[in-house]
Amino acid sequence: MDTEFRIAADGVDPEKVPRRVLRTGDRMPAIGLGTFGSDRYSADEIAAAVFGAAEVGYRAFDCGACYMNEAQVGESLERIQKGGVRREDLFITSKVWNDKHKYGDVIESCKKSLRDLRLDFLDLYLVHWPFPNYHPPGCAEDYHNPDARPYIHGEYMETWSAMERLVELGLVRNIGTSNMTIPKMKRVLRDAKIKPACNEMELHPCFQQPEFFDFCVKNGIQPIGFCPIGSPKRPDRDKTPDDAVDIEQPAIQKIARAHGVHPAVICVKWAAQRGQIPIPFSVHRKNYLANLRAVTEDPLTDEEMAAVRAADRNCRLIKGQVFCWKVGQDWRDLWDPNGEITPW
Repeated sequence: MDTEFRIAADGVDPEKVPRRVLRTGDRMPAIGLGTFGSDRYSADEIAAAVFGAAEVGYRAFDCGACYMNEAQVGESLERIQKGGVRREDLFITSKVWNDKHKYGDVIESCKKSLRDLRLDFLDLYLVHWPFPNYHPPGCAEDYHNPDARPYIHGEYMETWSAMERLVELGLVRNIGTSNMTIPKMKRVLRDAKIKPACNEMELHPCFQQPEFFDFCVKNGIQPIGFCPIGSPKRPDRDKTPDDAVDIEQPAIQKIARAHGVHPAVICVKWAAQRGQIPIPFSVHRKNYLANLRAVTEDPLTDEEMAAVRAADRNCRLIKGQVFCWKVGQDWRDLWDPNGEITPW
């Protein structure tokens, strides 16, 4: 990639993108670009999308160590800044992967992400999953790590203590959680010295998680929503015949026709107006530009917001079965279905 960075004439003024105020006072853009390519796109393709997205007005980028593209994304971030975008106007997130939960490993993992992303600090650093269970990229649906473990609160708080240390070292401005549940989050809030600023969670019209969403908001935790349009290109291992398809829901399609846009745009509009921060992923300029415009123009009416709310199917798409700690275990155990942390 050797093109010069240029602000696109048909892009969105970043100043017009709403920002959410985190508990630290930092302001996070109300939409970001995801960088998980679902094992379908190369690191260079994703890095090019980051570069192009910045040209059309994106300033928030959601990264992760396990995506195996941070070095390429970092090259784009460096060129974006050399092109005139100030570091303070960017909001960069990364995540510690499951096999790096030990205290020292968390610190080193963050430092590696910083080197790869060519940054001095991260705006937000997340614990990617609450389970220290590794799975290889592109693994099959029935993959099982023989060393897999359930959520053990004391071990998680060791990880969290390292996250807090990263803040003290000035390497990270905000820390947060991902793929959590209310029972787990209650314990973290009880024991943490630095409370989570954000929680990244699956959120889309067919899976709205209203109880957990409200819990986060009530406790000063900003929800970040992945799979905001239902992630049609998610890994095949996460697809089942019974999965709902957000953009095929009659209510979404009716609203899309009224606004003259693709149904995916309605999903993004709904997410931003509800108060979560959607992080849609696309390598296609037409799509990521449409998603950005969705949060700055032509808002949904109260009636349309209510119609989307009524479309909830409680359909989780990213079930996480590769993180189960027992062979043949029901993936629902990962999500504490009985309101208590599922025991060993």
